[in-house]
Amino acid sequence: MSNPYDRPPSVVPKHSDEPIEDLMLRDDEETRYSSERTTSSVRDIASRIPESLSSIGRDISRTIERAISAKDDYVVAVKVSPESQERLEQLVQAGVFRSRADAAAFLIDEGIKAQAALFERVEQKLSEIERLRAELRGIINQG
Repeated sequence: MSNPYDRPPSVVPKHSDEPIEDLMLRDDEETRYSSERTTSSVRDIASRIPESLSSIGRDISRTIERAISAKDDYVVAVKVSPESQERLEQLVQAGVFRSRADAAAFLIDEGIKAQAALFERVEQKLSEIERLRAELRGIINQG
């Protein structure tokens, strides 16, 4: 038994010549040290809870805001020419729009408004196509 702590207390000499490592702790000291460390860790964690809850709240709030503002929006991937990309970027750099997507959405909406007559004709033709399809379905169902 080279370690004095491995011997029963009655056998441990009062003044041992064996070196005792500074890192070694008796069971009662180890328990106290572990308890202090645990208490410190719990305090550290507890002190971070308000900050974490606040952060979670901000994240939820941002997510809800994005969902509400995007409820009527659809995401469409489009290819644009380098010139169009540059124009979109100019609108963002000028502070007119927050993003190229916002600028593109605005320009698409304005293009649709500017081509209102074209879209009216397309709508009429689509109605006519649907009427012809229904007529064909009727002929097939009679046969």
